[in-house]
Amino acid sequence: MSIVERLIAELGPWSWWILGLLLLGLEILAPGTIFLWFGVSAILVGTLALFVDLSWQTALVIFLILSFVSLIVGRRLMSKLSSEAGDPGLNRRGSRYIGRVFVLETPLSQGAGKLSVDDTVWRITGPDLSAGTKIRVTEIDGARLVVEAADETAEA
Repeated sequence: MSIVERLIAELGPWSWWILGLLLLGLEILAPGTIFLWFGVSAILVGTLALFVDLSWQTALVIFLILSFVSLIVGRRLMSKLSSEAGDPGLNRRGSRYIGRVFVLETPLSQGAGKLSVDDTVWRITGPDLSAGTKIRVTEIDGARLVVEAADETAEA
């Protein structure tokens, strides 16, 4: 009997816990949430082995089945959570302004001008408008906001 076999035999169910913790530790080093599901499966097999006397072959089969099931369920869960989280306009800041109404501080002449929004000065394009006119952002053209005159009932 080799040293590894003897160690596993002496540790019994705790060897599954150790394997699970090693796999969870490996998950920290390797991205992708793959080792997480194998680690959870190993801990579950170790917990089951504490209460039920399992041969190593049976424990291995249960581990493989649990790993496969938890991997599939975990992937579906993670994809569902990742699609709901985050800011879709994070790298397209101008898209946040579409539909919003602002007041022109400087006139828009020859189809070009500037608009100060929050802490950023945006280049804008649209029809010639005088300063103080309410405008609505309709779309984005590269790094420019395309604007039009807003109706008088719109709030800035």
